[in-house]
Amino acid sequence: MNKLKIGTSGWVYKHWMDIFYPPNLPSDQQLSFYAQHFATVEINFSFYRLPERSVFETWHKQTPSNFLFAVKGSRYLTHMKKLKDPIEPLSRIMERASGLQEKLGPILFQFPHTWHINIERLQPFLELLQTYPKQKFTVEFRHSSWLIPQVYQLLETAGVGLCLPVSPTVPLDICLTAPWTYIRMHSGQWNVGYTDEELSTWVERIRSFLMQEIDVYVYFNNDPDGNAIRDAQRLYCLLGSC
Repeated sequence: MNKLKIGTSGWVYKHWMDIFYPPNLPSDQQLSFYAQHFATVEINFSFYRLPERSVFETWHKQTPSNFLFAVKGSRYLTHMKKLKDPIEPLSRIMERASGLQEKLGPILFQFPHTWHINIERLQPFLELLQTYPKQKFTVEFRHSSWLIPQVYQLLETAGVGLCLPVSPTVPLDICLTAPWTYIRMHSGQWNVGYTDEELSTWVERIRSFLMQEIDVYVYFNNDPDGNAIRDAQRLYCLLGSC
């Protein structure tokens, strides 16, 4: 059975204490509370600093059995190294994130917005990802030069999903390269949040994916006003799941 998972990017934000979490809720109980409202979360912190395996193991213990974590890959690999010598950085991510055990969902690699297409770096990296055949990987391209059939073919061969970033400032091509898709809702056309019309457009697309038996993972990005929480809940209800 195909699945739909909707959540947010991160769960630890100071302003969420005013709009989401109960007053005076201890920080070590925030994830458990979050998991009562959403079935998945994207770990964004790992992009800046990869937590130790013990931290992932703690998150595993704090969430219910059907909860799923997506993990954002380290910027050391994507932004500093630009996929050069990826074996050790990837191995480190996999060893630590595997502390989530069966709750480990897709691992996301976001490329720099200034980095133009580089097949010579991409192809061996995708081949390396295939040495973890049971793991889902997705890549988010921030420069339009990557969005071409040659790249899509490489992703499809490797079984890697093309991330669909939704933002006025990020190039988007709605293309499926795996039997699942990963949607990152960064910002709406007019502000950080999304209008009903914008969400309705994605409701139809998501329904189409699900009808094609495509698993769908959707994450609303962190924001200054808490729109991510509200929009994630709205999308869930618009899809008839609330």
